[in-house]
Amino acid sequence: MSADGLHVRPFTHDDVEAAWDLMRALAIFEGYIDAFAVTPDVLRLHGLGAAPAFGVFVAAKGKALAGIAVHYRIPWTYDLKPVVVLKELYVAEAFRGQGVGQALFAHLRAHAVEIGASALRWTVLPDNATAQRFYAGQGGACDADWQHWTLPLQTRI
Repeated sequence: MSADGLHVRPFTHDDVEAAWDLMRALAIFEGYIDAFAVTPDVLRLHGLGAAPAFGVFVAAKGKALAGIAVHYRIPWTYDLKPVVVLKELYVAEAFRGQGVGQALFAHLRAHAVEIGASALRWTVLPDNATAQRFYAGQGGACDADWQHWTLPLQTRI
């Protein structure tokens, strides 16, 4: 626990609803709410348990969740070391400017170092200058070697 009462830790069953609320708020902010299919049950099923598909670090301030860092691991790449991918970093509006994002990012970075990862990766919307400044301030830089590509797929469900 920090002096300001902020505590970053892995999420638990008790955090699922509040973490989902923050994920939904991010989907609204980034403009994909119409395609947002995550539910609290999905978080429980795939994020908690014996072999979770992803992790969520939460920044708790008192009983409130101030922010989330959703992440997953690529087991190994060309250097035979894992890569940690930051999928979502979101700080609730009421807690912005209070060091929550920095605390979450530092916790994720420490986690990546602890598991022997060779890199921490993430994507940023091209017009999100605030996020770009934040990540540059954390020591990150836009990857000059690789472009981010996507192939949308039609799935059968």
